Amino acid sequence: MSASLIRHEPGLKRIRAYLGGRLVVDTDRPLLVWERPQYPAYYLPQEDVVAVLEPTGATTELRTGDRAETHDVVVDGVRADGAASIAVEPSTPALAGHVRIPWQAMDAWFEEDEQVFVHPRDPYVRIDALASTRHVTVEVAGEVVADTRAAVVLYETGLIARRYLPPTGVRRELLESSETVTHCPYKGTTRYYHLRVGGQVLEDVAWEYPTPHPESRPIAGRICFDDARVDVTVDGRRLVRPERASRTDLAAR
Repeated sequence: MSASLIRHEPGLKRIRAYLGGRLVVDTDRPLLVWERPQYPAYYLPQEDVVAVLEPTGATTELRTGDRAETHDVVVDGVRADGAASIAVEPSTPALAGHVRIPWQAMDAWFEEDEQVFVHPRDPYVRIDALASTRHVTVEVAGEVVADTRAAVVLYETGLIARRYLPPTGVRRELLESSETVTHCPYKGTTRYYHLRVGGQVLEDVAWEYPTPHPESRPIAGRICFDDARVDVTVDGRRLVRPERASRTDLAAR
C-alpha cells in the first residue's frame, strides 16, 4: 500500500504508555493512522516520548510502506528491543517526527485515565446494546440449547448483530468452562464456554463478559453464541449463518 493513500488524522485524547511500570510516552496530540481498515495505530510525537530511544542501526518497513529506522526503548534500565520505529523521509508528511511503537511492546496503554486493551479504539466505532423482547432460540443439531424473550442485542460498527441471552434462558448444564480468554477494547474481557450436546463438543462456542466496559454494561453476565456454529432463530425466522466462525468479535477485526 502506498503511504500517500494512508488515512490519518489528529487524535483528541491524551495517550500514555508504560513499560515495566515506567512512563514511556505522554501526549495529547497523537496521530491516528489507519495502517489497516479495521482500526488505527498510534503514531506519537517524538518530543513527547520521555524514554530514551537508542538506534539499533537496523531498518524496517512500516505498514504504510515507508522505510523506518528501529530503536530500542529504554527507561530506568528497562528495555524493549527494537520497539520504536521512526520513518525515514515518509511519503506522508504528517508522519514526520512521529514514533511508531507496537501495542504489544508496552505493558499498558491509557486513553486519558482509562486503560485500553488489544489495540487503539477507533473513534468511528459505535456500540449500541438494546433490550429486545423478540423470541430467540439457539439450536445445535436440532436440540434447543437456549430460549428467551429477554435478549440484549449488541450492534457494533462493522460487525454482525450479537444476541446476548440471560443465563436463565440458556441450558447451563450443557456448558463447560473454557480456559480461553480474549480482550476487546470496546467490550472488555471474555469468559468462554464449550457446549456439550448431541454427543459432540463445540469448543469455545459461547462467551460472556462478566464485567464489560461501561458502554457495553447491558451485556454483563449474559451468554452469546457464535452464530456461525449454531442455528439462531428470531421470531420464527432462521438466521443465515455467517461465513466464518469467530472467537468473539475480536477475531473479525
